[in-house]
Amino acid sequence: MLSNILDVNTSGSRNEDSSVFSKTEHSIIAAYLIMAGIISILSNIIVLGIFIKYKELRTPTNAVIVNLALTDIGVSSIGYPMSAASDLHGSWKFGYSGCQIYAGLNIFFGMVSIGLLTVVAMDRYLTICCPDIGRRMTTSTYVSMILGAWTNGLFWALMPIIGWASYAPDPTGATCTINWRKNDISFVSYIMMVIVVNFIVPLTVMFYCYYHVTQSMRLHAARNCTAYLNRDWADQADVTKMSVIMILMFLLAWSPYSIVCLWACFGDPKKIPPSVAIIAPLFAKSSTFYNPCIYVAANKRFRKAMFAMFKCQHHQAMLETSSVPMNMPQSHSKA
Repeated sequence: MLSNILDVNTSGSRNEDSSVFSKTEHSIIAAYLIMAGIISILSNIIVLGIFIKYKELRTPTNAVIVNLALTDIGVSSIGYPMSAASDLHGSWKFGYSGCQIYAGLNIFFGMVSIGLLTVVAMDRYLTICCPDIGRRMTTSTYVSMILGAWTNGLFWALMPIIGWASYAPDPTGATCTINWRKNDISFVSYIMMVIVVNFIVPLTVMFYCYYHVTQSMRLHAARNCTAYLNRDWADQADVTKMSVIMILMFLLAWSPYSIVCLWACFGDPKKIPPSVAIIAPLFAKSSTFYNPCIYVAANKRFRKAMFAMFKCQHHQAMLETSSVPMNMPQSHSKA
């Protein structure tokens, strides 16, 4: 995620592999990464398992959620283990090539995840606020939006490798990120573009979409015309809850990193406390396991499917226990 590019240089050491943390602090961080990684992998595997088991949940809209789960698994299975191993070691232990791979993949999955969250917001807006357009959206439309998110992530991950900024071990010495020690025009321009394209723009789109979704639902609720909302995300209360949670969690996860990032760009990175530099990225990494929780908590049909899977119920039994439809209109299944 953006957490992998928003750690800052808080050490004056000339040795980029040295650490500003003690062995105990590294051990605490490693324990958190191991725990968070296990929770994230298991929760996202459960999400994928539900879609595999219940074919009726495999809609184009839910394909976005599947891709989001894949990005979270990518971060959890690659980023968490390598960082935890380095923390236990006390410094980065995978060499230069490992540093490039680690930082590149984490930024790649992070940017893709943000793009997919934006696609979810756009889908909710078109489906609820512009139903005529929403009904015309096809499988190809969703594939294009999903590929756009992956392409955007690939672009920003490759830029430091080919020369726009660079990757290097961070101040803790146990993870790799954008090289804050080269606080030059290349670094500043890259970071500013990342903030604009992958934070400000997505946040603006999400706020706009979910604001109008909320207003539209209130309007139709007043007219007792809520039936049309039961297309993909349960009833209007669930959609409203999901919208609010999505915005709040997005702000909660990424705002601290943008602040730290701007501080590093226009202030003195050495004045940023090491604790601030490491707590912010660790905090944002939690998004890999709270994303599945958002969809389970806000989607009655998905929640029922999860319980049915744990009880080893077949899909027909799951359908009979749920009265809230989840699928999109038939036009969504047509290419």
